[in-house]
Amino acid sequence: MPRDDIYTILERKVEALRKRDKDTEDRKVIDEVFNKDTLLSVYKLMKDDVIDTVEFTISTGKEGNVFMATDPDGGLLALKIFRISTSTFKRLSRYIEGDPRFRGILGSHRKMIFAWTSKEFRNLQRLYAAGLRVPKPLAFHRNLLAMEYIGDEDSPSPIMKEVVLDDPCETYEELVEFVILAYQKAGLVHGDLSEYNVLMDGDRPVIIDCGQALLKEHPNAIDFLERDVKNLNRYFRRLGVEVIDPEKMVKMVVGG
Repeated sequence: MPRDDIYTILERKVEALRKRDKDTEDRKVIDEVFNKDTLLSVYKLMKDDVIDTVEFTISTGKEGNVFMATDPDGGLLALKIFRISTSTFKRLSRYIEGDPRFRGILGSHRKMIFAWTSKEFRNLQRLYAAGLRVPKPLAFHRNLLAMEYIGDEDSPSPIMKEVVLDDPCETYEELVEFVILAYQKAGLVHGDLSEYNVLMDGDRPVIIDCGQALLKEHPNAIDFLERDVKNLNRYFRRLGVEVIDPEKMVKMVVGG
């Protein structure tokens, strides 16, 4: 099928998505995200039988937007589309500089975003393979990342910030264990762990937004690890949890 015909078909699908999302802000997001290049990338994932339809916006973040999508069998998945913009490029560069997996891509914000998409996919692979609670990565192409959907047909699982935890102490312990195992088994530091990057799937936390995760060998890894620890302690201390001393926790993580 000619590329122009593909573009026309996908444009009609996006127009249907615009009509389905009545909220003005949701329509604005759709207009910003689905340019011609992105539509052709969506077509690539459709042709590869990764996705079949894009349903509605799940969340809007600093670097990208997440949509509920379906696979060819009707199963649900999440499709993350990263914005290709200079401002996004500036925010992300500090997480890629010094990472040996991404040598030679600095200087072009398009290459940076494509590398970032690949980076989140690879980070999720490492964390998932280590048995940690993150969305299962499915596929990526250019600035698109398909992964496991966390939630039900009506709505995605809420972020931790938005819920009243049944047992804050248990959730804190699970997240401390995540930090430890991510470092020791997956060789990664999340780098931006907070109440905004954890979904509550029932009473179990699922860690998301892993694009900025750093290899433990990265020169800034310990600095970001310390920040993750402080963020966890700050949030759970407010919930009355007796938190672990930050220096002690860092030593627990690095095995010192």
